Amino acid sequence: MPSQPVPADHSIVELSAVALSAAIQRRELSCTEVLQAFWGQIDRLNPQVNALVAPMPCEPLLAQAAQLDAELAQGKSRGPLHGFRSAKDISPAAGMVTTKGLADLPGPGQQHDAVIFERMRAGGALFVARSNSPEFGLGGHTYNPVYGTTRNAFDQSRSGGGSSGGAAVAVALRMLPVADGSDMMGSLRTPAAFNNVYGLRTSVGCVPHGPGDEVFFQQFSVAGPMARDIPDLALLLSVQAGI
Repeated sequence: MPSQPVPADHSIVELSAVALSAAIQRRELSCTEVLQAFWGQIDRLNPQVNALVAPMPCEPLLAQAAQLDAELAQGKSRGPLHGFRSAKDISPAAGMVTTKGLADLPGPGQQHDAVIFERMRAGGALFVARSNSPEFGLGGHTYNPVYGTTRNAFDQSRSGGGSSGGAAVAVALRMLPVADGSDMMGSLRTPAAFNNVYGLRTSVGCVPHGPGDEVFFQQFSVAGPMARDIPDLALLLSVQAGI
């Protein structure tokens, strides 16, 4: 996150993802303004809940946001996620460390995106950080030896749920407009319920796996969206599913 705290612009972070997307497309808000607003919210709230981990450097993100703004100025839109952002720490994301919550896995950033992130990035998404998850993405609560424990959005003495706990807490506290997650035995639905947001377990094959995903997970787990309301959920799913 920025080396100096950025004040949150609550008029921006309070917008639904659908409204935020429309404002960006109409150029009422710039991608740079939106990035700065959510950075401010992250700076203010993430230290209490530990939902977002492994933040990306500021300067490259600001350059990406400026590029997205330049494209809009030329009448070019990448889609409804133009200027949005995060990636769960399970599947590979280009340029980001993927630990799966395991202490012996951290290393250089990945060279490629999983399909879900490839589609989101092509749709204009900016990835500011990874959302925290338990080891190997398995478990109903979010804690691991690499990044520690994610706490509930509304009561930090309680669990944020899992395995997409970081995503749920970040969305609930408006540190992200929407977030990706995965679900094998409730990993999208449980943390969503714990934090009063929506998580959709998609049908098998709706959002493709790979490359780089474990074959074991492909048999049981699916990727899907998380959001604060149903229209926002549908917006992210449309990109994840390639619609």
